Amino acid sequence: MRISKSRAARAITAAVAVALIATGCSSERDNDSKSGDGKKDTFVFAGAGDPGSLDPALASDGETFRVTRQAFEALLEHESGGSELVGGLAEKWSSNDEGTVWTFDLRKNVKFHDGEAFNAAAVCANYDHWFNWTGTYQSSAVSYYWQTIMGGFAKNEDKETPEANYKSCTAKDDNTAVIEVKEPSANLPGGFSLNALAIHSPKAIEEYKKQDASAKGDAITYPKYSQEAGTVAGTGPYKITKWNKGNKEVSLERFDDYWGEKAKIKNLVFRTIDTEEGRRQALQAGDIDGYDLVAPADVKTLEDQGYGVPTRGVFNLFYVGMSQEANPALKKKEVRQAIAHSIDRENLVKTQLPEGGKVADQFMPDTIEGYSKDVKQYAYDTGEAKKLLKKAGQEKLKVDFCYPTEVTRPYMPAPQDLFELMKDDLEKSGITVTPKAMKWAPDYLDATESGSCDLHMLGWTGDFNDGFNFIGTWFAGYDKQWGFKDKKVFDAVNAGSKLGKHDERIAAYKKANEVVMEYLPGVPVSSSPPAIAFGKNVNPPNVSPLTQEVFSEASFK
Repeated sequence: MRISKSRAARAITAAVAVALIATGCSSERDNDSKSGDGKKDTFVFAGAGDPGSLDPALASDGETFRVTRQAFEALLEHESGGSELVGGLAEKWSSNDEGTVWTFDLRKNVKFHDGEAFNAAAVCANYDHWFNWTGTYQSSAVSYYWQTIMGGFAKNEDKETPEANYKSCTAKDDNTAVIEVKEPSANLPGGFSLNALAIHSPKAIEEYKKQDASAKGDAITYPKYSQEAGTVAGTGPYKITKWNKGNKEVSLERFDDYWGEKAKIKNLVFRTIDTEEGRRQALQAGDIDGYDLVAPADVKTLEDQGYGVPTRGVFNLFYVGMSQEANPALKKKEVRQAIAHSIDRENLVKTQLPEGGKVADQFMPDTIEGYSKDVKQYAYDTGEAKKLLKKAGQEKLKVDFCYPTEVTRPYMPAPQDLFELMKDDLEKSGITVTPKAMKWAPDYLDATESGSCDLHMLGWTGDFNDGFNFIGTWFAGYDKQWGFKDKKVFDAVNAGSKLGKHDERIAAYKKANEVVMEYLPGVPVSSSPPAIAFGKNVNPPNVSPLTQEVFSEASFK
């Protein structure tokens, strides 16, 4: 979601993100809009970053999905405020015993924003459209989620592109779509809930096909339709009407022909305000009606002032990554262990994260099935760290440590503060740390994606409740971010990905966590419950551990 969440999510954000803003921007509704009965009819919500695209299929970052989720719906969704899969555009779904044939009983009387009818043919038009992407669309920076869930394409143009697992989509009748894959996957059925695989109007898809994405080096130029409102058309409770990039605002309007419960507020505006303080001040001034990623120190203040500050469930992970190719010293296990023993994770959680934050001891939170209680532990121990460095012949270890600026993430509320504490910890063990501060986009994201930083800090918010969505994101195979090749790790992580039986899959994930933490490619630091704030006059939507809030649920008191 999860958000800049994966290596490809970071690449996408790097390619499209532009300078963020402070609070002093003008809004398209400089004064509160009123309906005929005098009630406010525009809800303004502030996020920490700009969306990258109005087509969710081209994205994998949370700021984009926050916007597009209001306008586009997938075959499956998650229950409001939870992580259980429920029907979306499909009322019911089932699979064969092997998990290779998925049948969807679709909702009837559903319309797209452009007036086209939703049916099984529309579902297949979308899946076949993604499957037949060519050129720049095959870049992992553009089609990350398609490649993650369904593999490659009808004709792969790059030998590094994964083999396609998608086989076909058949419209059995108007209300029944059947999707076949070659092999079972842990990413299904969860992948059918991703907003990146939400369903578009077939009429809109025909217009999409007339425009190409292009690339120059690592920079992606996205098609025009994805950068301005007018062409994209989903089935959601809101339709996108304008993207004012100067004001850093995306505007949406209630879709009155929506098949489900209509949005309670007519207009919805998403605005970018890049600092925690700026977002808080905008809420207190009445310029916005809600915002995400509340600074932990602001929660009690806002609550005491009468604002609603609900906390999401824990569904994320913050970690320190190590690039073994950037710094050969990190290839030595003792060095990686020394770094793990050097970081006082308990202090980070206690001083920097919101109430309810937890120290992480593996690369998934304990709320995910597959979490193991038997992983190797790396307690804070400066003395042990020094012994390990001496054993490795690295008593004078030097590392570049990259950290981002101009950003707040659900798992990383104050990057510079977190960095400074970890830098002090490492230096107590005798490690010389060279700070590398980089603007979040594109510099930091490019550097971490390419494995250019000895050490870096990043995280992940889960897309759906399956352990492979965490450990498989990083360790299913070689990744430049980590720069290592270890068959034992890769095999262990992949072992559960194709197991159909639930208990067997969970057992495989537990074993994989134990293998990963024995190898120690990086240091899992913490999991935390990010807070979200709303105005005193707002009945907020149910908050989601997946950060998948549905703003049509919100209303004014």
